[in-house]
Amino acid sequence: MSEKFIKNRLTLIVLVSACLVILISMGLRQTFGLFFQVFEENLGVTRTEFGLAIGIQMIFWGMFAPIFGLLADKFGGNKAVLVGFLIFGIGIYTLYSGPNTGIFFQISLGVLIGIALGATAMSVPVSEVGKHFSNEKRTLATGIVTAAASVGYFLAPLFTKYSLGNAGWELTLKYFMYFILFGLIASLFLLPKKQEPILQTKKNQNFIEALREAFSHRGYILLLGGFFVCGFQITLVGTHIPGYMQDRGLVGWPATIILALIGLFNIVGTLGMGYLGTKYSKKILLSLLYTFRAVIIAIFIFSPPSLGMSIFFGITFGILWLSTVPPTNGIVAQIFGTKYLSSLFGIVFLSHQVGSFLGAFLGGYFYDLYGSYDYAWYLAIALSGFAALVHLPIDERPIVRSPITS
Repeated sequence: MSEKFIKNRLTLIVLVSACLVILISMGLRQTFGLFFQVFEENLGVTRTEFGLAIGIQMIFWGMFAPIFGLLADKFGGNKAVLVGFLIFGIGIYTLYSGPNTGIFFQISLGVLIGIALGATAMSVPVSEVGKHFSNEKRTLATGIVTAAASVGYFLAPLFTKYSLGNAGWELTLKYFMYFILFGLIASLFLLPKKQEPILQTKKNQNFIEALREAFSHRGYILLLGGFFVCGFQITLVGTHIPGYMQDRGLVGWPATIILALIGLFNIVGTLGMGYLGTKYSKKILLSLLYTFRAVIIAIFIFSPPSLGMSIFFGITFGILWLSTVPPTNGIVAQIFGTKYLSSLFGIVFLSHQVGSFLGAFLGGYFYDLYGSYDYAWYLAIALSGFAALVHLPIDERPIVRSPITS
């Protein structure tokens, strides 16, 4: 008899809560690239400085993902995410109301919002949901949560573009505070799983032992390398695609259309990858995904700029956007179990954010240095080839631990 997907009411509550949390957090995060021009005109921020702020945001997001992951593993995901949304609100508030130039710009957009994302975006909500599902159903469940981020990706850029044109950047950021409040309320329902009797290992594994076990496993190290590439690529696109499209003569809505289509079709990609992850090898799926990314980026940058090509890129890259998350999270849970899933996946996500820092910073740096984003795109293509290869040697088999003997 097939196992029920939703086992009980708690599982459903946590799934819905995580979807709402990640929709708000990831949706708002996706809009910052649309602010580059108003920050440039009103605050005197260069593209290198803007890219640096987003890069700092990515690093602090990554640094605090395992910290909030450990807090979630110890005290519950609801408490960790609630704290994250409080910090998110402080970051947005200081960005539009406080001293917001120079180092203060880097602290608001970079440090504070980055710390907040470590709790509210991706690693903690996805991992907390993963704890409520079996290995057979986990990638589908995490695919649903990641697809919720896609809804945010689709709606938030459209709202932001409209609001920037009609209300201005400061009022737009004030509107963001209402979304953050809604996310904070939703986070209260990200409740921990009720403990069930399980077969104990030789001794109760602590966090340090879990870390040693993970870093002694070659597959875990390879996942760090693969997820680094994902971070570089999606942050390069999310941060610099508005500037890139403007430089290619497509001003106005084309960049917003790309970001919105990425969000819309990421729903297809993450749900599809979540389902495929229940049927096929997750490492093979990841290898194919990065291969397709290289092809799509190459077609996009070497083709004449047009609205049609923008739509093509938004759809195809959107399908591959966050599709890496369900199989990557699934491999970590499959090999090591779920006790320290939020922490271990948070560390993998830190590698993702190191790549994100370089994608954001190097995009702006190459532009200011060479007057073009081309070298950043070339690097993104080369990294796809690396990621396609690095997943293949991963051993996906669960670690077998000996039971206690009497």
